[in-house]
Amino acid sequence: MRRPLVELHRGGLRVVNSTLHLDATRRVECAFVSHAHGDHLARHERTIATEATLALVRHRLGTPRRTRAEHLPAAPRTPFGLGELTLELFPAGHVLGSAQLRITRDGVSLGYTGDLCTEPTGAAEPAEVMPCDVLVLESTFGLPRYVFPPRDEIWASIRRFVDDALTDGATPILLGYALGKAQEILKHLVDRGYSCRAHPVVQGVNQVYERMGVALRGVRPLGPEGAGPGEVVVCPPHLARSVAMRGLRRKRTAVCTGWALGGGRFFRGVDAAFPLSDHADFPALVRYARATGASRVLTVHGEADALAAALRREGLRAEPLREHEQLELL
Repeated sequence: MRRPLVELHRGGLRVVNSTLHLDATRRVECAFVSHAHGDHLARHERTIATEATLALVRHRLGTPRRTRAEHLPAAPRTPFGLGELTLELFPAGHVLGSAQLRITRDGVSLGYTGDLCTEPTGAAEPAEVMPCDVLVLESTFGLPRYVFPPRDEIWASIRRFVDDALTDGATPILLGYALGKAQEILKHLVDRGYSCRAHPVVQGVNQVYERMGVALRGVRPLGPEGAGPGEVVVCPPHLARSVAMRGLRRKRTAVCTGWALGGGRFFRGVDAAFPLSDHADFPALVRYARATGASRVLTVHGEADALAAALRREGLRAEPLREHEQLELL
């Protein structure tokens, strides 16, 4: 008799007949946290994650007030037990510390990708293929139209934007999420000799990255004095009009996000948009699903229905996981 293994429950995933939840956004007894973005976090009784993710969780949420709360660091590719489950983490390539989770029960393995980026970003551990029998695949860019240009081409366009602004005496401002995207942008630029300042919120995350071994040499926090000649500013999109940014008068602004492929209608008040993403695009998701060797693929979040349909056209057994449904093993 086949045993259900995982279900979608109140917006998150739960491993059936265990205490383990996956990226639960409400407080639970025990949760695997794939990475430290806010839409994957809650103050759980027990949190299983990589050391880097736990450091970023503490930075973003603070030290747990409840004495029972535990942070349980797990090293990639080191299996460990949780009740009758065997767990093993694999790098996901999304942001620093991001991880996939393989769960084995009764000899059958289920792989959960969380947010996945198969292209190296330079500021996160490169993703590794996670062999498994059943794959739970994130579907953020799961439509066939989401095909990102080669990363080298995107970076060349970003550098041209920066160079043109500096030549004209303007301050180039690059907008990227405070965790992950901002550090990728900063590392790329400082490694090529650009002088950079970071919004204070970004700089706080930078300090965690540096403690975890990611060098962001010479990046200075953006202060009341603003930016000097020849400096690039990196800021989260939602803080582009914050107090810290008011000292920047003559400026040119670009947003860096995979959603730039959808056109400029999503981004008001910017001069350019570049499709720099820390998620896998559609072809990468299809390639990854095949590479795992999974006999069944379950899509979740984002374009789950569309991605499942596309995978079926590619000859894979795939379906979206819906609320109140349980995934049986095989």
